[in-house]
Amino acid sequence: MLNITAEEKKTLKGRGIILSRDGETFVARIITEDGTLTSEQLEAMAEAARRFGSGSAALTVRMTMEIQGISYENIEPMCQFLAPYGLYTGGTGPKIRPIVPCKGTVCTHGLIDTQGLARELHQKFYLGWHDVTLPHKFKIGIGGCPNNCIKPGLNDFGIMGQRVPKYDPEKCKACGKCNVAATCPMKICAKGEDGKMVCQREKCTNCGKCIDACPFGAVEEVTVGYKILLGGIWGKRQRLATPLEGVYTKEQVVSILEKTLTLWKEQGAAGERFGLFLERTGVENFTKQLLEDK
Repeated sequence: MLNITAEEKKTLKGRGIILSRDGETFVARIITEDGTLTSEQLEAMAEAARRFGSGSAALTVRMTMEIQGISYENIEPMCQFLAPYGLYTGGTGPKIRPIVPCKGTVCTHGLIDTQGLARELHQKFYLGWHDVTLPHKFKIGIGGCPNNCIKPGLNDFGIMGQRVPKYDPEKCKACGKCNVAATCPMKICAKGEDGKMVCQREKCTNCGKCIDACPFGAVEEVTVGYKILLGGIWGKRQRLATPLEGVYTKEQVVSILEKTLTLWKEQGAAGERFGLFLERTGVENFTKQLLEDK
């Protein structure tokens, strides 16, 4: 059995180097800024797995990678080998965890540059707040559209791309086949008694599919922006995030995220997940503080 102290195990885990079940070897969690790696980085990962580990690497559910089977003696040589490629370990402890974006940047359904936003948030929050101890871990998820592929509503702070439509009934010609109704994935648009389209706007998810579908321009784009979801949890306990009302700019998202972290750090109890903090202190109370001066 490996002969190191409990304190040293804790220190290593804080660096993203975690003792395996065998009690002898470690896995090293390698961070990605936006869920992507270059071909050069992938080759370096493979070489590091061969040279310092068991030869295997695993994908995590939060878009990092783990090199497996690393001996204690190989930890520092592995870190030194990966550093020139911009690869480093981390992603553990009561801190901001690596940002998880969907592939909205390249996806046909994507409404926002998810990977670009992830890189910005990585620099400002994952790296910028790296030495800040929070009440608990804090996960940020970025979804490019309402398809929810990476489940932003189950993250402490979820971000979702939005393309907001506006329907002008004056431009509707009550044509025989309504392209808008046929296009809407939520099936909330239909022909009314007068043949013109009616839409249950309160059920719209702002996916933007209906925009430009009408040949007469009855549905136009109001804005492209971001929906914010607060306090999602997925683990031993689950909580679906509370959505903030409205659609926000990127600058507003960054500002609200920073204020969210600041308020939670000041008011949260040690070991308390953000979603449970919201329930304890009151969602309305928190959002009132959050949106002051917005």
